[in-house]
Amino acid sequence: MDETAGSAIARLKTVPIKETYSSEDIADLLDEDFEEGILCARLFLALSKDSMTERLRSMLGPGGIGSTRFARDRARFVEVLEELGLLEKMGATINYQPVWSDILAERLRSGRGSAIQGQKRGRGLEDFAEKIVEQVFGKGGYETRCTFVGAEGLTAKCDVAVPDRSRPQIVLESKGYGATGSKMTDIIGDLDAIIAAKRHDCPFLFVTDGLTWKSRLSDLRKIVHRQNQGKITKVYTMEMGSELFDDLTTLKAELGIQQTKNSIA
Repeated sequence: MDETAGSAIARLKTVPIKETYSSEDIADLLDEDFEEGILCARLFLALSKDSMTERLRSMLGPGGIGSTRFARDRARFVEVLEELGLLEKMGATINYQPVWSDILAERLRSGRGSAIQGQKRGRGLEDFAEKIVEQVFGKGGYETRCTFVGAEGLTAKCDVAVPDRSRPQIVLESKGYGATGSKMTDIIGDLDAIIAAKRHDCPFLFVTDGLTWKSRLSDLRKIVHRQNQGKITKVYTMEMGSELFDDLTTLKAELGIQQTKNSIA
C-alpha cells in the first residue's frame, strides 16, 4: 500500500452508500482530485491504466483525456464514463455483500488472471503471424518461439525463424500488448537483442497490435527510428495481414528460399 493507493482508498470511503448513482456522483468523484478520481473509476470498472486510457481516447476523440479535457467538456466526459458502465459498477460494488472467498477470488483475478489475459493477447498475435508464415512457406518451413543463431555465433530469441533457427534468412517477432503483460519499454530491449544478433542481410519483420502504442508514443518513435535506420525491415499490425503475406512471398523469391519435403503444406 503506497501513498497513491492509500489516498485512493480513503477517497473511496467517502463515496456515499445508496442503491443507485447518477452522473452527479461521477462528477463529484472527479472534481476534488481528477487523477485520484479516475483511479477510483478504474477500480470500479476493473480496468488497467492502459486499457482505461485507450477507451477514453477512443470514445472522447481528439483533445486529451485529462483534467483539462474534463474541465472543458465536463458533460461529455461524464457521459463517456456512464457509457463504460461506471454507474452500474458503482451500485453493484458498493452494495455488494462480500464473503471470505471473494478475497481469494480477487487475489486470483488480479494475479493469475491479468497475467493470462496478457498471454492470450500476445499468443493471439503470434498465431496470426504464424498462420501467414505457414501460408507462404508451408508447415515445416520455419521454426517458432526459438533461439536463433545469427552473426558470429550470437543468439537471440524470436517468434519465427525462416527456414530454421540455425541460419535464419528471415526473422519475425510479434508483440501483442493491449493492456497488461510486459511493459512497453521491455519490447525495445527484445527488439534490440534480435537486431544485435541477426546478420545484416537477414530481414527482420515486427508485428504488433497497434493499440497501446497510442499512449506510448515515445517508445513507438524508437521502433520507427529503428525501422528508418534499416534495423527493422518493416512494422506490421493485424490490419496489414495482406501486406505481410505479400512481403513474405517477395522475400521468399528474392532470397531463394526453397521448400523442403517437410515444408509442403
